[in-house]
Amino acid sequence: MPTHLPLLKGRAFVFGDHIDTDKILPVRYIASLNVDELKEHIMEGLDPTFRLKVAQGDFIVAGRNFGVGASREQAAAALRYAGIGAVIARSFAPAFKRNAVNVGLVIIQSDKAVDRIKDGESITIDLDRHIISDQKTGESFSYPALPKELEQISRAGGLVEWVKKSRGEGK
Repeated sequence: MPTHLPLLKGRAFVFGDHIDTDKILPVRYIASLNVDELKEHIMEGLDPTFRLKVAQGDFIVAGRNFGVGASREQAAAALRYAGIGAVIARSFAPAFKRNAVNVGLVIIQSDKAVDRIKDGESITIDLDRHIISDQKTGESFSYPALPKELEQISRAGGLVEWVKKSRGEGK
């Protein structure tokens, strides 16, 4: 799984509104405990060739209500396993948002970034300053941080890692 760094760089893959968890990870794979199998099927419901195009650290940019539908932690986890650096969206379905934080998938809400970033553009995200930068246009977009505790969980790599860290385990 990718580690969380203050500065993330990758290409943007743009999708629309109301991307449901079945599109993120088809339901036929959710019972799999094989991380390699899960990551091979991300976004398959929208683009069967997506996994062939995306690289470690790339980003998904989407519209409203990303992750709507069934509350399946596997959808968020599969994105993280596949190396998605972050998901930038106008909004997230509440269950997906919490699942993403719990598995350490970086999620960012930014209407302006979603309006301006185009498919395939290189972007940089400064997690410490909460700024998304479009390398092609030179534009930058600030975004609100998650609530403090959720930000800490996400930065730790997810809920399990955050608990270990808070207990002083795994140093």
